Amino acid sequence: SSDSGQHCSVEGNLSGSTDSRGQCHRSIPQAVSGVRKRKLVLHLDLNNTIVVSDTATNQGIRAALNCYLTTVTWGRINQEGDWQWLSDVPSLLPPCEGAVSYYSQFGRAVDFTDTKEGQRFKSVFTDRLKKMEWRGTADQVLSATGEDGKEYHWLLPAFFQLIQSLCSEGRDFAILFRTFGTDLPSVLRGVQYAMDGHHPQFQDLCALSLPLNLSPGQIRCNRREVVVMRETERISTHTDSQSIYCYFSSMQGIGGFQDHFDWWAHNHFTSKGGKPFWISPHDSSIQHIFIDDNIRLNDADTIVYPQVLESKNEEVCTRTVPTSELYNICLVQTDLLRAISDQNYFTECMHACEENYDKYLEVT
Repeated sequence: SSDSGQHCSVEGNLSGSTDSRGQCHRSIPQAVSGVRKRKLVLHLDLNNTIVVSDTATNQGIRAALNCYLTTVTWGRINQEGDWQWLSDVPSLLPPCEGAVSYYSQFGRAVDFTDTKEGQRFKSVFTDRLKKMEWRGTADQVLSATGEDGKEYHWLLPAFFQLIQSLCSEGRDFAILFRTFGTDLPSVLRGVQYAMDGHHPQFQDLCALSLPLNLSPGQIRCNRREVVVMRETERISTHTDSQSIYCYFSSMQGIGGFQDHFDWWAHNHFTSKGGKPFWISPHDSSIQHIFIDDNIRLNDADTIVYPQVLESKNEEVCTRTVPTSELYNICLVQTDLLRAISDQNYFTECMHACEENYDKYLEVT
């Protein structure tokens, strides 16, 4: 999606500068502990990551959770041609060689746990649904009515806990929503509503001085370039990928971008057409992390297109890498079941990725 070894094309006002090694220079505030830490830029998917519903497919909470379970339950077709379960425990990765997800064999099923095959996971489904129930009076923004008439959290509490943790640790950070869907504007407004102190569990959010950009950006891809647009800004990889890397690296607070679904479909839903994502091991001041439920080790069935910026003959070029190289380092496959049951899930993911990134840099 981008050409390497060329120069950047940038329109609009961007902060930060770059050197020949692809490092973006900026002022990084000290952490509360007094130890300087990398700035974090967290790229977060929406559906089945922080939102358990899907407006694009008109799936409610129960349907979306059922569909998610089909992607993390594993079996195979036996010699008799029947489906055979290989594990009774949902997991992100296959439990053994030869295991395939129910989804890859039969597709997503909105009533999965009510079927004969999926009923063994009914207790997991019921438990997570219970944990998502909204306590107290329904909220016009932050709660959503499920197919059963009950009220549920629209935005997972673990997301707001992540914001609180980042701020309490004194971190320099940005959170960028990255979605193929059309619900980005409503999610941004929902976050603003919570940040104004309307979330009953996170009323202290209103005390945070955190920038929030309500204008959704767009990311569009073709064979020649990737273009990022938001308001008056337009950044292109027509000359190199470093420009967009530095644009995202300069972000502060919370914002979002709609990725290019048609380009992903054009590339048969493989990583090549997925959400573009750049990291730079030479930029020691920053770490980019992408969290998405459709990140998978199989590059023929994953949603992010990871590229590493490298310096070659004093030119900055990009190296396309497999998901496996950055898995749980800069690429995190959302464990939605944990995100629902553990409010510290995203925070723990972030800390694990930071530790793994230190090790990755040692050998890069």
